[in-house]
Amino acid sequence: MSSVHEPIYIDFLNGLDVAELNLDNDEILAAVEAGLALQGQGEAVIEPRTHLIPGAGINGHFNVLRGVLGGEIGRAGVKVVGDFVDNYRQGLPSELAILNLLDPATGVPKAILDASAITDMRTGALTAIGARHLARPGSKVLGHIGARGTAYWNVRLLDHLFDFDEIRVHSRRVESREAFAERLRRDLGKPVVVTEDWKSTVRGADIVVEASRLERPEPLLRTEWIEPGAFVVPYGTMSAVELSLTDIMDKLVVDDWGQCKGGQFGSLRAHVEAGRLSAQTLHAELGQIVAGLRPGREHPGETILFWHRGLSLSDIALGHALLDKARHLGIGQRLRWA
Repeated sequence: MSSVHEPIYIDFLNGLDVAELNLDNDEILAAVEAGLALQGQGEAVIEPRTHLIPGAGINGHFNVLRGVLGGEIGRAGVKVVGDFVDNYRQGLPSELAILNLLDPATGVPKAILDASAITDMRTGALTAIGARHLARPGSKVLGHIGARGTAYWNVRLLDHLFDFDEIRVHSRRVESREAFAERLRRDLGKPVVVTEDWKSTVRGADIVVEASRLERPEPLLRTEWIEPGAFVVPYGTMSAVELSLTDIMDKLVVDDWGQCKGGQFGSLRAHVEAGRLSAQTLHAELGQIVAGLRPGREHPGETILFWHRGLSLSDIALGHALLDKARHLGIGQRLRWA
């Protein structure tokens, strides 16, 4: 005997819809920070991401992220995002993503979204929110390594919070760093310095973000370049930092220890394997700090590191913020599912 139910509809937002919604800086930060607070309060379920590697000869892999945000209305989601380093050769972004939102009580699909821009925005928001709680309030010099999609939102949202006097950017390919700097100059309305090497980018910076695209681990960011009191955010897929970097830190913070402590990728993977970053040396997860359960920066002299691997919870929170705005503005499509 077949069951009878009301028709099921899903909301669909493609990349053009997401662009038209044009979430502003504060909308992005508010959505992601609300998700972090729920995580910190224990009102979320998050499982470590899994990696799907297509096979030999392909320079990339898929990340699969899953989670549930609690609170008054439960929200579940699964995101699949590719990480293919050589996509630029075909004029494609290295990271293309799709987000499925579901009802956690019934499993009913609720929405499908192009999550490529969501991935970039939520990554930048996590960097910026980390800095809000962990960087010196008067930070005025940013050193940023990397020019991939997430890099733009790192710089844009950090500058929104700190209004830097100096922004330095560097990446491996000259054409990518020049184009990145020009986009930032246009959108931020201020000078951006393109540097020739890592050292001149990092030395003397109040906030250092390492978002490189290395093919294999290589210690290009030297510990000796980090100034006392700086805030450092390394999150490249392949490690670009020295093992000694954690030795100079007063606080080590991550987005989710469950996914940081395992897996085969990540900027501090070697530090976890060597025991330099462990449950004992970890200060807190960022959500605990956002929720007020653990302290953030406590004095100007603290040198602090924040490693984020990317939260499904942030994707889910930002996805729902986009859906809410889309429904209000009548943007997107509603499709019959079943």
